[in-house]
Amino acid sequence: MPIALTRSVAPSIVNCELTHLNREPINFARAAEQHGAYERALVALGCTIQRLPSLSDLPDSVFVEDTALVLPEIAIIARPGAASRRLEVTSVADALRPHGPLTFIESPGTLDGGDVLAIGSTIYVGESTRTNREGIRQLADLVSAYGYTVRPVKVSACLHLKSAVTRVAEDVILLNSAWVDSSSFKGMRQIEVHPGEPFAANALWIGEHVIYPGTYDETRRRLEENGINVHLVETDELQKAEGGVTCCSILISAHLGSGGGANCQQ
Repeated sequence: MPIALTRSVAPSIVNCELTHLNREPINFARAAEQHGAYERALVALGCTIQRLPSLSDLPDSVFVEDTALVLPEIAIIARPGAASRRLEVTSVADALRPHGPLTFIESPGTLDGGDVLAIGSTIYVGESTRTNREGIRQLADLVSAYGYTVRPVKVSACLHLKSAVTRVAEDVILLNSAWVDSSSFKGMRQIEVHPGEPFAANALWIGEHVIYPGTYDETRRRLEENGINVHLVETDELQKAEGGVTCCSILISAHLGSGGGANCQQ
C-alpha cells in the first residue's frame, strides 16, 4: 500500500515564508482541521499515512514535498531555497532512509520538491526563486544513472513549477500557461485552468483520482469534463501560506531501489 509522509501544521504557520502573496491572517485551528481532512482523503484513496515529527517552530514544515524527491529507485533529499526551511530536511531523510537509498543536494545548490515534476523518464524542474541552476545540475547528475533526463522549465509569477502545472492522469496535465510555457510539455494532453482561477493548477494525482482544492469551481468543471475523478478538499487557510495539495505530502509508491510501479503519483 502506498505511503504518504505528512507533518502536522505548525502553530507558527502564521509566520510562513511568502513570495508572491500578501500576508493575510491564518486561522491555525482551521488550517489544522483542513490538513486532517487532507490526510483522510489520502487514506480514502489508498495511502497509508506516516506522520513526520512535529516541528512547531518551523512555520512552513507542513509543506513536506519541498524537502525531497522520491523516485522508484532512489530518494533525493532537497536543499530548500529558503534558508528558514533547511532544518526540516533531517527528519525527512530519517523517515525515508528505511525505505531505501538516499542522496543529497549539496550547497551551493538549492532545490525545492515543489519545483519537480516527474513524468516517465523526464523530470521537469522549475527555474524559480527557490531552485537554482546548480541544484538542477546536481539533480541531473544524480538521476542520470537511473535513466532520467532533467529538463529545466522557466516559471514566472508563482512560487514553484507545481504552482503552474501538475499531472492529473497518465497522459494529462493541468496548467496555467501564463506562468509556464505549455510547449515544454509536448506529448501530454493539456487542460488549461480557468482564466479567473490562476492558482488552480495544483492537483495531486493518486491512482484513478485527483485530490483538488474546493476553491476552484470553474477549473474543477474542466477537469471533470475531461474525465478526471476529482476528490475535493478544503485548503483555503493553507493557500494563504502559498501551499497546495501536492505540498502537504511525500508519496512513496514502492520500496526504494526496487524500480517498482506507482499507485501514488505526483
